[in-house]
Amino acid sequence: MTLSFQPRFITASDGRRLRTAVFAAAAETRGVCVLLQGQTEFIEKYEEVIGELNARGFTVATFDWRGQGGSSRGLANALPAHVRDFAEYDDDLKSFLDQVVHPISDRPPFALAHSMGAHILLRTLHDRPGAIRAAALSAPMIAVSARGYPAWLARLVTAAQNALGRGNDFAWGMAGRDPFLITFDTQLVTSDRERFARAQKFLSDHPDLRLAGPSWAWLEAAYRSMARMADPAFARATRTPVLVCGPGKDRICLTSATRDFASRLPHGTYVELEDSEHEILMENDSIRARFWAAFDAFAAKI
Repeated sequence: MTLSFQPRFITASDGRRLRTAVFAAAAETRGVCVLLQGQTEFIEKYEEVIGELNARGFTVATFDWRGQGGSSRGLANALPAHVRDFAEYDDDLKSFLDQVVHPISDRPPFALAHSMGAHILLRTLHDRPGAIRAAALSAPMIAVSARGYPAWLARLVTAAQNALGRGNDFAWGMAGRDPFLITFDTQLVTSDRERFARAQKFLSDHPDLRLAGPSWAWLEAAYRSMARMADPAFARATRTPVLVCGPGKDRICLTSATRDFASRLPHGTYVELEDSEHEILMENDSIRARFWAAFDAFAAKI
């Protein structure tokens, strides 16, 4: 990864420091695209995607969510992903739009978001109509895999751990998601060995950017937010045009839930990439080419 940029740090309403960046297109013809990462990710991981968006005429504005990348971490132990409520992420996105995106353009931006970033974006599309003019979602976090356990049991255990005051602790097994402990054979997100190795190499050179799995508090907050999104009225009230891309081999999020959610969107388009793992944008060239074909067809209508 050779992405070079001078980050700008902004402050969310609660004082959290967020690392942001803007990458201008050589010939901007389509306005601003807000690029929103998934959990554990960071600006530099999206170097290839930023270049592809720039080539399509988008100026790209992006940032690291609180608790990950180069933004403020929530705990003394910097490795767990940690928030108490997803409203904290809502504030990150609003602060970013107000302080970084709106000064660039008065026109509402386009958005491309992955996984947790897509989930948070959907909250904004629902709660703040008009903030984003259209959105493309990669493997949105509508429901998550309980890794072979009944969903009700995972939910019950999470609530119990928080009630016992363990909210700041790693959820069971999540310390093992430290990138320094994961190999290509044990990861769950891509079939592309080269792109996986590229991200791993960057993190080995910049260990301060790495993040492992979530805390019990994060997981509890995620379950509450996913329960809200599971109400069919949530999708039906989201009027923004949305392209939803679901990976057929996702082992992180449940593609069946994503498919059902997309079917309820008034202006939703659903595309399934049957051979893709969770990180569509970090997948092999064939999968990525199909994603970009769907993206281009959708964006041409906006």
